[in-house]
Amino acid sequence: MCFSPILLQPSPSLGYEMSEISNNGTKTLAIEAAACEGAVRWRKGRAMNLSDMLSYADIGQLSKIAGAYRCECNGNSKNELIQSILSQVNRHDVFENQISSMKLEDLRFLNSLLFESRQSYSLEDLVARVQQSRFGEEKKEAADEPVKKPKKSKKKAALPPSPREIIVQFKHQGWLFNGFSGPGRYLFQIPSDLKTRFRETLRRRFAEQLQYTDEPHMYRDEQGLIQEDIKQLLHYVYHNEVQLITDGSMYKRSLQQMLDRMGVREELPSKGAWRFGYGRHFNHYPDRFSLLYDYCCSAKYISEQPDGWLVVEDAGKERLEKPAEADEQELVYRYWLKLYKGPVANLLSLVHWIHALAPDWVSVASLREVLVPFIKTYYYDDANAILEARVLKMMVHLGLLRIGEHPEHGTVVRMTKAGNAVIDRMARGKDSAGLALH
Repeated sequence: MCFSPILLQPSPSLGYEMSEISNNGTKTLAIEAAACEGAVRWRKGRAMNLSDMLSYADIGQLSKIAGAYRCECNGNSKNELIQSILSQVNRHDVFENQISSMKLEDLRFLNSLLFESRQSYSLEDLVARVQQSRFGEEKKEAADEPVKKPKKSKKKAALPPSPREIIVQFKHQGWLFNGFSGPGRYLFQIPSDLKTRFRETLRRRFAEQLQYTDEPHMYRDEQGLIQEDIKQLLHYVYHNEVQLITDGSMYKRSLQQMLDRMGVREELPSKGAWRFGYGRHFNHYPDRFSLLYDYCCSAKYISEQPDGWLVVEDAGKERLEKPAEADEQELVYRYWLKLYKGPVANLLSLVHWIHALAPDWVSVASLREVLVPFIKTYYYDDANAILEARVLKMMVHLGLLRIGEHPEHGTVVRMTKAGNAVIDRMARGKDSAGLALH
């Protein structure tokens, strides 16, 4: 078995050499290939721990990682470098300090990598994620400052690091490693054990800022209701003629009769009121019903016919005749993630943080303080509205969260048993093959 690293020199036409011009000159992040068994693991999409990846790194990268952790060892010995790096990284205080020193935009970038089941990322994907982690704070701060008369200065204003410089920084800290997967395909991985440590370290830091409470006197729990209301929607469409207007939405009379059948009461949008939301008919349907309707269309339970009628398809008839499948709640949850992930790019990580931080009753106000900095405004939805209306409220409707009012701490939430089961199952990657979305 070969353990020596192989350094590839790809053609510049392939675009794999990453160069960035800065005040200090040209910085180049060389594309290195994983070696022997390491390359095979990447090709099969298997996760590797830090010790595995260090074994396949060349001595140059090991030296840079050792420098970032201030390791004192023989820089010419690969074995000593690896042992010294592992010793430092495994120290609790060193790892905590690394996290504490990170800027908010770097934490956002890291957060985007922590909860996905995928193991590998292309360079273009990482660059895009770094760019998405910048919410324009620099521009906002500049706009808030009073206008001052410019002064002549020979010094140029410091520019924020480029996305590729951030990737270089993560590489030098041993948080990202790159190798190949197939001919001419270069991918990056984050060590699996570091992912776990990052999640646990950040969970502890976030939990310290939260306000946990005792159980409120009254709370709402919608477990099982969304499955029942899917059946109610299908039952109404099957037994009634539902005509659609020219934009594809239902007439208000039919819509109101459907809403009256639902287990969760929702009001029709006010006539002429301006609405912003997600989904095919969000401007006509309330949020929960809009999600149910879109899910039924996606699952091919119902379809909007060209002649202007809404009908139940064969799959919908079959669903009417049988009890809800055990995984239906998870299917609707997955569809919600798919539907909302465009406007809320880090929706998956937000759900996982709520899952990790709300095993007991916790105030929404304190959750807001912790999570809002990681949420990017989307058109007319600011970060607070996204957290409360698009994430927390919809998690309640999906049966993942309970919600109540505490006399002292206001609105509080807690994960449900079903919610824990769904998110834990997805995190383990079980049953994913049969949960494809249309």
